[in-house]
Amino acid sequence: MKIVVAGGHGLVGSRLVTRLRQRGHDVVAASRRTGVNTVTGEGLQAALDGAHTVVDVTNAPSFDEPAVTDFFTRSTEQLLAAGERAGVAHHLALSVIGTQRLQSSGDFRAKDAQERLVKRSSLPHTLVQATQFFEFMASIIPPGGGKDIVHLPPALVQPAAAGDVAAQLADLVAQPPSNTTIEIAGPETYRLNELVQWVMYSYQDDRPVLADPTARYYGALLDDDTLTPAGSARLTPTHFRDWLDAYLNGSVEMPHVHHPNPLSR
Repeated sequence: MKIVVAGGHGLVGSRLVTRLRQRGHDVVAASRRTGVNTVTGEGLQAALDGAHTVVDVTNAPSFDEPAVTDFFTRSTEQLLAAGERAGVAHHLALSVIGTQRLQSSGDFRAKDAQERLVKRSSLPHTLVQATQFFEFMASIIPPGGGKDIVHLPPALVQPAAAGDVAAQLADLVAQPPSNTTIEIAGPETYRLNELVQWVMYSYQDDRPVLADPTARYYGALLDDDTLTPAGSARLTPTHFRDWLDAYLNGSVEMPHVHHPNPLSR
């Protein structure tokens, strides 16, 4: 069956496209690289023609307000409208665990707006909320050097490998739309400050790290429930230590991070 992956050249999207093609699906990787703009609608209707499923793994080019909310609102509206015209049978959208609990953050308010649009749509849908990715842990390291003290929240996190999340999405493509929200998380919880310090050491960054409950994440204060699953999440198999070893051995790549450090606000 034909599947359109919006954001198909991104961190999760590229991995998802590969997995779906390996399973024999007709997959369109829709992005500006292939002439599809989900914000303006350019090329979108042609890409969705004959599609059974649309998977939205798009990401905003800017995480500042009002740009981030504008992106997710306009992109989601365009995808849903084009999907309705094309008779899409399943709209599958990837969001973030903590969206409703981090409304003091513009980034998470934007994802909440995306989720509400999907829920109100007439399209059969499945919403997926995933925890943070291993691949973005390096982006949390504040800039600086020497003996500068790094302030990091000690809140619990349960991150997952992007490839594992893509595998879960590929499985959900084969299932009927649930019209509910499904949570995906990694196999273990960590303290955010300890996890980031672990990554810092791998970069030979030996700055002292202070567990600071007042340090903000995307402009918001965290507690132990903010970024962890609220219900019975689907757990991914890869442990962070194994993923980091693979990264240090050159088996996996750390992505280019185009968004600002989440602790800088």
